[in-house]
Amino acid sequence: ATITPMSPDGQINLPVIGQYVDYLVSEQNVKNVFVNGTTGEGLSLNTQERKQLAEEWVCQGKNKLDHVIVHVGALSLAESQELARHAAAIGASAIAVIAPFFFRPINKDELIAFLQKVASEAPTVPFYYYHIPHLTGVKIRVEELLDGIKERIPTFQGVKFSGTDLLDLAQCINKTEREQYAFLYGVDEQLLSALAIGADGAVGSTYNYLGQKTNLMLQAFAKPDLLLARKYQFLTGEFLNFVIKLGFGVAETKAVMTFVSGIPMGPPRLPLVDASEEFIVKAKAKLDSIVWPDGD
Repeated sequence: ATITPMSPDGQINLPVIGQYVDYLVSEQNVKNVFVNGTTGEGLSLNTQERKQLAEEWVCQGKNKLDHVIVHVGALSLAESQELARHAAAIGASAIAVIAPFFFRPINKDELIAFLQKVASEAPTVPFYYYHIPHLTGVKIRVEELLDGIKERIPTFQGVKFSGTDLLDLAQCINKTEREQYAFLYGVDEQLLSALAIGADGAVGSTYNYLGQKTNLMLQAFAKPDLLLARKYQFLTGEFLNFVIKLGFGVAETKAVMTFVSGIPMGPPRLPLVDASEEFIVKAKAKLDSIVWPDGD
């Protein structure tokens, strides 16, 4: 889940995206990105900024990244459709859409109607529903949403599942195994649990700076060496548990990525405010203190 780099005055900082791509590939072994999502402050950006970022990620990622998924969800249907058309035109690998969260859909049919109107504007591009109920307030279970969705949205490919309801996720996977949908899990501290019930991958903010460690966890799980996989998950959780108690959000993620990668991610956009110096000092000390199973 890509961060949107910003200059000190709050403008998007496009020139560092190339360096950012190279860092993800060479240092974190991450070759797939999800642009303009929650971590990327997508809903705090205007349409032109979102287009510029999508273009830059597709351009800089050419021959380096395997997939560039562009989040095109918005409160305005017309805006979301415009972003979907743009993503298709620039060659995005897939698009994703969050549920509208001011005037909210109250049932499955209302939500699918909105998603279908967006997906139809990019009829050759794989489509993902981005489920993040704790931020949208849209609690419609994904298991329910999936019934008949392919008939309404032929390009439907899967779900970015950023909820903690693993029963819902398990039922989705159990019911749709023959459909070959992709379920990408979005709660980083619970990834191993999601993998155990069949999640196909992950989209999250920590993979910006812990991607290499998470890849080692994925390798351990695939062997399977569950003891080693648990060690990686527990250590990721130890860091997150520590920073969550200090107050951890997008601003703090930008700060952590800045001190780990050396790439300036800049401040967040209001109403979010900069991470405190105290947070940065404590988070850095905590991350430096962790001894990973590979000895690093």
